[in-house]
Amino acid sequence: MIQRSCFVRAMCASVALLAIAGTARADQLDDVRAAKKLRVAIDLGSPPFGTNDAAMNPTGSDVETARLLAKDLGVELEIVQTTGANRIPFLQTGKADVVISSLSVTPEREKVIDFSTPYAQIQAVVAAPKPVAVTGFADLAGKRVATARGTTNDRLATEGAKGAQIVRFDDDSTLVTAIASGQVEIFATSPAIVKTVVSKAPALGVEIKFVMQSFPLGIGMRKGEPKLQTWINQWVTKNTENGKLSEIYKRFHG
Repeated sequence: MIQRSCFVRAMCASVALLAIAGTARADQLDDVRAAKKLRVAIDLGSPPFGTNDAAMNPTGSDVETARLLAKDLGVELEIVQTTGANRIPFLQTGKADVVISSLSVTPEREKVIDFSTPYAQIQAVVAAPKPVAVTGFADLAGKRVATARGTTNDRLATEGAKGAQIVRFDDDSTLVTAIASGQVEIFATSPAIVKTVVSKAPALGVEIKFVMQSFPLGIGMRKGEPKLQTWINQWVTKNTENGKLSEIYKRFHG
């Protein structure tokens, strides 16, 4: 009887320790501070949100936002390079602590990850050279429409452009190259990418044809991290009010 009682107490103690350990592991904010490093997933093939400059150093509005976040958190920034399709998987598998990568807040994504208070806005648009007659989804039937794989633009074009052939590229960088080289004419993307295409190939006369939808951009994080989410929300509010986030966005987006 005594042996059984000791066994039960030992088991209860083990369960309690596991619960405490699980709670400790779930507190990602403390883990980041203890590691003195914040791993941020950013797509460096999506200018001007994320790209590399002439010296191959990361730059862009999301890169600078991540740098400001890490600085205010008092830790080193580690950029985890990703693609549009891998942003959420990198977060869920622990390859990154947060995602700052033109990640629009949508109901579908909110089912699997948490978002911060929005720090910027983004539009999903359809663009093409000026002579191409496109004013809405109906005009895309039977046409080839390019987009970056796994993005909100991909989803909206697929759902809205019934009868169109969706041509998917791995990231915005390869999408821009395809448009600039004349492989495809019509593409679903963001105004920032349209601006990049115009700068690379002005002779094409690319313009925005119509807006598919507008979205707020949020910092993505794994579910069940209320302490981290609260800290980041307060950080977004503070840096929105003091103008630092607006200054970053205007510097890269005009």
